[in-house]
Amino acid sequence: MRAVKREWLLGMLCVLSGVMLMVMHPVQAQAGQADRAAYRAVFDASYYSAAYPDVATAYGNNADALLNHFISFGVKEGRSASAEFNPQAYRQRYEDLQAAFGSDMAAYCRHYVAYGKAEGRNGSADGQPVVAVQQADGQAQQTDSQTGAQNNETAQSTQQASGTVIGTCTTSYVDNIPRATNVALAAQRINGTVVQPGGSFSFSNTILPRTSANGYVTAPIYVSGKKSTGTGGGVCQVSSTLYAAMVYAGLPATERHAHSLPVDYLPAGLDATIAGSYLDLKFTNTFSQPLLIQASANGGTLTVTLVLQ
Repeated sequence: MRAVKREWLLGMLCVLSGVMLMVMHPVQAQAGQADRAAYRAVFDASYYSAAYPDVATAYGNNADALLNHFISFGVKEGRSASAEFNPQAYRQRYEDLQAAFGSDMAAYCRHYVAYGKAEGRNGSADGQPVVAVQQADGQAQQTDSQTGAQNNETAQSTQQASGTVIGTCTTSYVDNIPRATNVALAAQRINGTVVQPGGSFSFSNTILPRTSANGYVTAPIYVSGKKSTGTGGGVCQVSSTLYAAMVYAGLPATERHAHSLPVDYLPAGLDATIAGSYLDLKFTNTFSQPLLIQASANGGTLTVTLVLQ
């Protein structure tokens, strides 16, 4: 009797699990579609393509692809959806909305369309670059002083690079933990690298072995599909951000490996892990001009830009 009862209970659990999955999945899909609709309502594909040449180079005039980029990357990078609306600027400008919506960026889009315009709220970036900074609490926040410092740094980096930007990517990281040390160090070591036409680049060789002697510290890493710790944890965010910039630039990798688990700073398919001397991110400069790699990590914002000189 006990065996029969146990089998009956197991059967009921399976049935209930199936019912829960059938109920939950449509709700999740509807939520995703609702957010996409909110972003689409404020999005101007023609503006986005014209305003961001790196995106236009990768996706041309494909409106769906441009919208996908904005949803997956542009919002986090502080890009404007149209000439009149920038979600990050809208969020930073109104404390009442921050209190209501927190980090739900789709909600800011909905509010602007439904109420903000009629209330006369300013949704534009007013010509200023806006970057979402990831703080320790997981909320994207930025003060005026941070904005000014980062804008000045961006302007200086742009002035240093004489050439054409063909690809760039920005990701966020927590700035006050050991992992940030490794992110900043790896970014510093690839910054300023020039790859001549036909020349090859190895990310692993450029950032040097991940040892304490080379300045790296212990931080979380992925090992065989499990979370662990190791010296140099975090450098893969730099290799991944570089790889995403390569994708936007149309620059193929000669070696690239995906992480064994999803990362939280880039969508699947745009990450690139490295490990020891056996997993690396490599490419050959297929352009007829020297290729400059610019990288900066400051205040929780990592940016990698590729420039043809």
